[in-house]
Amino acid sequence: MVHGPGLRLDKWLWFARLASSRSDAQALCESRRLRIDGRVIDRSCALVRPGNVIAFPRGDRVIAVRVEALADRRGPFEEARLLYTALVTAQPARQLEPA
Repeated sequence: MVHGPGLRLDKWLWFARLASSRSDAQALCESRRLRIDGRVIDRSCALVRPGNVIAFPRGDRVIAVRVEALADRRGPFEEARLLYTALVTAQPARQLEPA
């Protein structure tokens, strides 16, 4: 069992500027396309803690980040960027050119 401070996932995504609005963050959480430490999430009230790994698709890429800190507010980009470390920046699959 994990103990320690936590924050609602939808709030953290919004604070970290990984979602453009809180309602977008809630929709992503409820879409069953988001995972915390490999676990499929279907509710925006799931708690996120420092050390968790969050992964979700965005367009044709997969975003994977490790939570470094929790926030009290949604600050500027420079401040939000300190809340996580990017783990995967998967490039889209290239189409093969005919030779």
